[in-house]
Amino acid sequence: MATTADFRNGLCLEFNGELFTIVEFQHVKPGKGGAFVRTKLKNLKTGKVIPNTFNAGVKIDIARVERRPYQFLYKDGDDYNFMNVQNFEQVLIEESVIASPDLMKEGQEVEIMFHADTETPLSCELPSFVELEIVYTEPGLKGDTATNTLKPATLETGAILNVPIFISQGEKIKVDTRTRAYSERVKS
Repeated sequence: MATTADFRNGLCLEFNGELFTIVEFQHVKPGKGGAFVRTKLKNLKTGKVIPNTFNAGVKIDIARVERRPYQFLYKDGDDYNFMNVQNFEQVLIEESVIASPDLMKEGQEVEIMFHADTETPLSCELPSFVELEIVYTEPGLKGDTATNTLKPATLETGAILNVPIFISQGEKIKVDTRTRAYSERVKS
């Protein structure tokens, strides 16, 4: 058992019979009344973020979770196959657990979070940035770089992203997996 004094970003806790992670928290000591902790909790199953307020000193159940490095092998229907890079065990994960599955290519290193007591996969996170090749995009106009114009581009994984107009087919770009946005062109 822990208390609200142990709160930190990323902490996993059991709340209302479900697993949540703390996205953000703030200790508040008003001039009148007792202290409390204002939090934003992200449900690990649904991904929904909810606000919640805890009274200071309240006991909470911390969930034991482990983050393990895995490598994406292949997609089989709606399930994805991953291999543990340390002991080479394979695990099958459904698509709903993975953040941005369409930005993942075979051989991609990911981090899978498991509930330590039940060995259930809770989430699968890609690195912050991935490098992907553009397989199709409309050609841009020469010299049209003064405006901040974007155009759709199809990536090697099948994902469609908006990229600046000067990016052409066959180029590699860096994509931010958290915002699903173009970051920069990869220099070869």
